[in-house]
Amino acid sequence: MHENVLRIGAAADRLARRPVRLHMLSHLSSFAPTMPSETATDSSALIRDDIQAWPKAELHCHLDGSMRLDTMLDLARTQGKREVLPADSVDGLRAELRNVEDSGTLEAYLDWFQYTVALLQTEEALRRTAYELAVDNAAENVQYLEVRYSPILHVEEGLSIQAVNDAVLDGLKHAEEDTDLTVSLIICGLRDRPESTSVRLAELAVDYKHRGVVAFDLAGGEAGNPPKSHIHAFYHARNSLLNLTIHAGEAWGPDSIRQALFYCGAHRIGHGISLRKDPELVQYFADHRIPLEICPSSNVHTMSVPSLDAHPIGTYVQAGVPVTVNTDNRLFSRTSMTKELWQVYQHCDLEASDLREIALNGFRYAFLPYQQKQSLLQSVTDAFPLERTPQTPLW
Repeated sequence: MHENVLRIGAAADRLARRPVRLHMLSHLSSFAPTMPSETATDSSALIRDDIQAWPKAELHCHLDGSMRLDTMLDLARTQGKREVLPADSVDGLRAELRNVEDSGTLEAYLDWFQYTVALLQTEEALRRTAYELAVDNAAENVQYLEVRYSPILHVEEGLSIQAVNDAVLDGLKHAEEDTDLTVSLIICGLRDRPESTSVRLAELAVDYKHRGVVAFDLAGGEAGNPPKSHIHAFYHARNSLLNLTIHAGEAWGPDSIRQALFYCGAHRIGHGISLRKDPELVQYFADHRIPLEICPSSNVHTMSVPSLDAHPIGTYVQAGVPVTVNTDNRLFSRTSMTKELWQVYQHCDLEASDLREIALNGFRYAFLPYQQKQSLLQSVTDAFPLERTPQTPLW
C-alpha cells in the first residue's frame, strides 16, 4: 500500500510541475528537439529500490571527498591526529558535516577537504580509502567507476607523487578483484597552483596511461582561475592521447566552459551548471555530444543552484545535451549514486525513461577503450529493467 501511494504521488508531482518545466525551457525553444511521445515506460513510476538495483556508472567522484566516517576516525587515532577532526565519534562527525549544506560557495565547500586530506598522507591510508570507495560503489550495483584526485595534495609527509599514485591504484585493483566493478583513475591538476604543478601532474597522468589512469582533469576554486592558465598541461596530456575532463561552469559562467573546450580540448565537462546561460553553446554540446558530469547534491551545497527543484538538468535533457549524474563527494554531500538519481527523479521533472538514458550515459561516455566500452554498454543495456524508448541512441 505504501509503495502504491509513493508511485501515485510521484506521478502527480511530475504532472503538476510540467507547466513550469515548459516555461523554463521557453528561452531554449529555438534549438530544443521535438519531445518524444509518451510511452508506457514514461508513465510508470519508480521507487528508490528500483534505482538501487539498476546497473550504474559513476564518472565524477573525488577520492578525498568520499571517505567513510569510521575510517576517518580510525586513521586519526592510529596516526595520532585526533585533533585534526572536528569531532571524536561517528555521530559527532556526522552532525558536524551536516554544515556542509551551508557552505554557500564552492570555495567554502572545498574548505571541508582539510579534514580528509590531512589523513591521506600515507600509502596505507590511500590504499584503504581507495579500496573502500570502490567497494561501497559496488554494493549499490555501480559497475563502472572513475575515481579522481590530485596526488600533489598527499605528499606533505614525504611521499612522492608516484608512491601516492601507486597506493591508490593498488587499492582500486584489489577492489576490482573482490567485486564485479571496473575502476579507472583520473588525475587532477589544481587551478590555484602554478601551471608548472599542473604540467607535472599531467606528465604523471601520461606516465600511468596504460597502468590505470584514463584522464587528466582540472579542479579547485574556479573564479579567478581560468582553465587557459593551465593550457600547457592540457596540451601535453592531449598530445599524448589522454582523455580530458575539466571542472567548468560550476562557480563561473559559460566562458569557463568555452575555455575548457576550445583552449584545453576537454572531452567532458565537470558540472557545467552555467551552460544554460549560453544557448548557442548548449546547442554546440547537443550537436557534438559533449557530456556533462552533473553532481546534483554538490551543486546545491556550493550554491551553483539554489535547490534541486531549480537544477537545470531537465533543461539540458530536453535540449539534447548528454548528461550523467554523479556523486562528486560521497562523504561531504552524504550521498550515493542511488540517492543522486532518485533525487533527480523526485525533483527535476524527469520521466523514468529520461532517468534510464541518464544512467546509461554513464557507460556511453566512460573513458574506456571503444571495444571494452561497447561490450560493457551492450551488457548493461540488454539487462536494463526498463525497455528501450525513442530516446535511446542507436549506437
